[in-house]
Amino acid sequence: MNMKEHTQHAILSGWRFRAMLLVVLLSAAGYLAFSLWGGWQEVVEAIARVGFIGIAITLAFSLINYGLRFLRWQKYLALLGHRVYWLESLRIYIAGFGLTVLPVKVGETIRSVFLKQHGVSYPESLAAYFSEHLSNLISMLLLVAIGLWAYPQAKPMVVILAVLIFAVLIVLQQHKWLQTIEAFAQNRLPARAGKLIAHGIEIILHSGRCFRLPVLLFGLALGLVAWGAEGVAFYYIMHLLGSDLSIQVALFIYAFSMLIGALSFLPGGLGGAEATMVALLMLNHVAQPQAVAATVLIRLATLWFAVLLGMIALTMPERN
Repeated sequence: MNMKEHTQHAILSGWRFRAMLLVVLLSAAGYLAFSLWGGWQEVVEAIARVGFIGIAITLAFSLINYGLRFLRWQKYLALLGHRVYWLESLRIYIAGFGLTVLPVKVGETIRSVFLKQHGVSYPESLAAYFSEHLSNLISMLLLVAIGLWAYPQAKPMVVILAVLIFAVLIVLQQHKWLQTIEAFAQNRLPARAGKLIAHGIEIILHSGRCFRLPVLLFGLALGLVAWGAEGVAFYYIMHLLGSDLSIQVALFIYAFSMLIGALSFLPGGLGGAEATMVALLMLNHVAQPQAVAATVLIRLATLWFAVLLGMIALTMPERN
């Protein structure tokens, strides 16, 4: 066993990691039990109506989402000066999904631990992580803006988020100011606080490289198609369940629900995304049992499918 394999084995066999896996498994069991308790007959009937082929097509759309986001992830790593073998990088990227449902999205940062063995520093991998999530947020906001006419009450929130994101993008490009703050923190503040702030500034500086033109447009284009694919999967499920929702409305409902889930900072958006999706479906004259069933089905095919793939990736050996 070489050093990298030994390190990975130590990580995966540690009690903290086993505790995290237990949290994931309990979250999955609780989510499924709560969903079925809230309308298990409707969920089972919905799965039967969608059928094996329908489920396979829905999962294929989810795989498109993961694949496109991985391409963007590889681009970010390359911009930061690292070219990790793509099969190993894919394993690490998917492995992050396995711990998505841990609090405050901390689970996905396990990628940083694995990437450290490939020469990627923690500030660089965390910058890629931050850049990916910010790009996802912008992509979902754009999808929401496209279908805003379906729910005009969301306009104030969309405008506020757009202004905040624009401000963040401007801050990411202020290299001289950020370097000045970093130097001040290292030289004038207590050692621990100065080091913490300096690491934060370093992450921001690395992230800024991922949001320069034309990389910004490249990341947003991939994000739009990736999240749009899952939105189409949601529309497809609604169509199979007999709903007459238009694809524009379905895309808006899915993107807005994912946006609320992301802003809630709940693990995997659990609770916030589902409640928003059910409410918007009912506002669009979808019966509550059908709305609940469709919501549970699309979340199983997107979030929990990703968690399952991530758990598998975590158990796979390193590829050199």
